Amino acid sequence: MEALSLATVHGILILDNDGKRIQCKYFSDTFPTLKEQLKFEETLFRKTHKANAEIIMHDGVTAVYRSNVDLFFYVLGAQGENELMLMGVLNGLYDTISYVLRRAVEKRSLLERMDAVLLVMDEIVDGGVIMETDPSVLMQRIAIKADDPEQSVKNMVQSAKENMRWTGLLKS
Repeated sequence: MEALSLATVHGILILDNDGKRIQCKYFSDTFPTLKEQLKFEETLFRKTHKANAEIIMHDGVTAVYRSNVDLFFYVLGAQGENELMLMGVLNGLYDTISYVLRRAVEKRSLLERMDAVLLVMDEIVDGGVIMETDPSVLMQRIAIKADDPEQSVKNMVQSAKENMRWTGLLKS
């Protein structure tokens, strides 16, 4: 009997139209080494880049995927994983990235906003556990975390000054 776990996502991949890795996060030890990951990604891409389907079983993994212009988005799960749940993660990922990139979902714009893409991936899945898939909620969370860095520094300096005044190290 297999132990129950909330970790349902084994990985999230974004590949370019040549099958090369743009970004990936693996959450299981299905492919523990970089060499195994790259081999898996290569064979997965070869099987999916010309197909019109949305799901494939490959190397003991259920993969749901979607392509757009020059990018391929994949969400990986265990062989018996619920495809609809994985598809929900994929749709949340794609739709949120689409909003972040202002509907220009292509390699160049994705690379320019990689910081936001990484935030999206982190907000959707944490350690293989699905946290959120609603694009509107994800956009709110990203907006909070991606505040203006200058403003964040100003807030930090102001907070430090207030702490120093309170402790008596700084006179008003």
